[in-house]
Amino acid sequence: MTLSERQNHILALLDKAAGNLTSTELTQAFGVSVQTIRKDLNELSNLGLVQRVHGGITRPRQNRNLSFTNRQVINLEAKQAIARAVAARLPEGASIFLGNGTTPQQVAQALLDHPGLQVITNNLDAALTLCQNPNIETLLAGGRIRPSDQDLMGEDTTRFMRRFQVNFGIFGIGGLSAKGELIDFSPEESHLTRAIIDCSDQRILVTDSSKYLRSAPVRTGHLSEIDLFITEMLPEPVQALLAATDAEVVCASPQQQEPVK
Repeated sequence: MTLSERQNHILALLDKAAGNLTSTELTQAFGVSVQTIRKDLNELSNLGLVQRVHGGITRPRQNRNLSFTNRQVINLEAKQAIARAVAARLPEGASIFLGNGTTPQQVAQALLDHPGLQVITNNLDAALTLCQNPNIETLLAGGRIRPSDQDLMGEDTTRFMRRFQVNFGIFGIGGLSAKGELIDFSPEESHLTRAIIDCSDQRILVTDSSKYLRSAPVRTGHLSEIDLFITEMLPEPVQALLAATDAEVVCASPQQQEPVK
């Protein structure tokens, strides 16, 4: 299932609200009937993206990530725009890490016409996509397959990634805390991302706005360790966090890609 434009906007409003949203607020915001909003909220609730409360919705409490299938449909156009912005910055002959998650998966799609790269990844979908481009050498890490996330994880995976020193490390995160911390949902995800950060000449964080000010239990790093931050939307709290770093920021949208800093 693909989320509608209105459903993506509902999730964005919920993130900005940092609490509950009522059905009345949503009907007024979109100028539609209560029945229409109720249908949207029921679908979002069934996907696990929101939690129904009396009179409205809130974000579900999470100590684990949403399913891979659900994450694939959230902000898909934004992730595709982010991916195009990444692909445009990778020179021919570069070596890259491509981490786990749905945004790195979209980066792989955007690289289908790239003239040549070496890619090291634990992302099964990304590897299957990249093998369609004969100009890209893809090295797939070994380890334990996570069917729910379509990737490989564990000590063997992290050890394999740490054997390399690459030009660009491209990765996503489970969430970005209000303190600028990069957070993940499991220690093994955190170890893998940490390996990418430690073993890359330039660190590129790719994340859409659904990850902003989100909670997850494992601390992986901090925004201050990032060289390039690519996203599709920058609310004021995130701009303030980035202003305290030396990271270059690119805000990419389906319509345009405009450098912010």
